[in-house]
Amino acid sequence: MITDKITVTGDLKGKEQALAAAEKFCDYNGITGKSAMYVRLLTEEAIGMIHGIMDNFSGELWLESEKAESGLICRVHLKNPKGATESQENKLLSVSSTGRNESAKGIIGKIRELIRIGTQNTDLASENAGLGTLDNWVSMGLPHGEARFIDDYYVGYWSLVNYRDSVETSPKDETSKEAYDELERSIIAKLSDDVKVWLRSDYTEVVIEKQLLS
Repeated sequence: MITDKITVTGDLKGKEQALAAAEKFCDYNGITGKSAMYVRLLTEEAIGMIHGIMDNFSGELWLESEKAESGLICRVHLKNPKGATESQENKLLSVSSTGRNESAKGIIGKIRELIRIGTQNTDLASENAGLGTLDNWVSMGLPHGEARFIDDYYVGYWSLVNYRDSVETSPKDETSKEAYDELERSIIAKLSDDVKVWLRSDYTEVVIEKQLLS
């Protein structure tokens, strides 16, 4: 089952319609109790990713279900086309004098930064999707720890599961401790099974995935 696509914006327009779509999604699939609460919370987290991201930001949100042997897989999709203006692009990646991307704090902050990168009207291959300007948390979430391109097409995705595995297996220092604490505090990291972010040549898509037991 796939819901209608709801237009959501950086100033939270469309939030109520998106939450209403999540409720209809639960009703249609017979999702109740804690599972229904998870669906609503993950929908709210998806909307929160784009709150205040930039002026005139707009994307589409929808929910999708897939039956599996062990239960029902729920996916919350958030997709936006490219189309940032030059002045907005200048605000997309604000790297401080320390050389670190200070806005990429917390799990939601990191996903929000990937969405910001994806809105840029740049050649993904030549710019390396802007990934080189960010901290190493980006490569920690990529398949095989690296970005791969065919022409201007990004092959793969950033995954919360990959990122979590990298954090848990990395040398124990202050940076890894901070990353682990972020995961422990994050609602989306606790409730979702995975969050994947695709940076394509003409759009960016975030998919939050949760398997609900039957």
